[in-house]
Amino acid sequence: MDLHGKVAVVTGSGRGLGLGYARALAAAGAAVVVNDVDQHAVDAAVATITAAGGRAAGVVAAVGDSAAAEELVDTAVREFGRLDVLVTNAGILRDRVLWKMTDEDFDDVVRVHLRGTFTCARAAAVRMREQGTGGRLVLISSPAGQRGNFGQTNYAAAKAGVVSMARTWAMELGRAGITVNAVVPVAATEMTKTIPAFAPVIEESERTGSPLPDWLRKDEGLGTVEDVAGLITFLASDASDGVTGQAIGIGGDRLALWAHPKEKAVAFADGGWSADMIAALWQGGVGAEAETYGIPAPQAPVA
Repeated sequence: MDLHGKVAVVTGSGRGLGLGYARALAAAGAAVVVNDVDQHAVDAAVATITAAGGRAAGVVAAVGDSAAAEELVDTAVREFGRLDVLVTNAGILRDRVLWKMTDEDFDDVVRVHLRGTFTCARAAAVRMREQGTGGRLVLISSPAGQRGNFGQTNYAAAKAGVVSMARTWAMELGRAGITVNAVVPVAATEMTKTIPAFAPVIEESERTGSPLPDWLRKDEGLGTVEDVAGLITFLASDASDGVTGQAIGIGGDRLALWAHPKEKAVAFADGGWSADMIAALWQGGVGAEAETYGIPAPQAPVA
């Protein structure tokens, strides 16, 4: 995939998945603006990319405010002349069950994931529309945003909102040639290492250098950061022209297209529905096959 001549901003790219995205884009030829709240992480990421022959600049900023978004776009234009790709990866976690989650826990996560995606995408869209040559917005979501996840009210709500924004912006920006897609990644990171079923397998793979087992790569769709990066590069490229408004999952050996919400079962009653009528019909009618919820617990094969 050839991204020479393109300029990308990747938020939250000092480490983990974000760094993997930035490195992959640079390896394909794009100039990259690296972003993180940690100066050391930004400097190290820029050094890694340039040492490999890529072009990179760094911005230390916490996404959320419009000022940080403008700084990212301005840096891309000042250092490399334009902006073609935005990847909104920055995020934090403040996991707690509903009755223990504080206002600050909720607000902090929504500010980074949801508001940060909004402010950065808005600044990028303004610049891309001014350039008149199209562009790519790649918004990072999560399985938690698709299905919910225990202890993640704030994170799941924000990531669900990210997918909804992708669908909305795909409509609004289509005439400008700007595609917008949400990516639902799963990879072996510091966060997934905390999942009991995953932790020993990931640790053994890292210790020995052996690949992750098939049940993890295929059944759970979990692999390395590098396994996810190819989708980001594809969506940043001209090869993805016409792909927009989608939620696309990737991890390990698995690539998936997530379904958009739609009516599953419908019933009609002349004059409308009373509570008693709904109760009488529910189990054998519209509610006969209720939807599941939550991320399924990982199942390691029995020895």
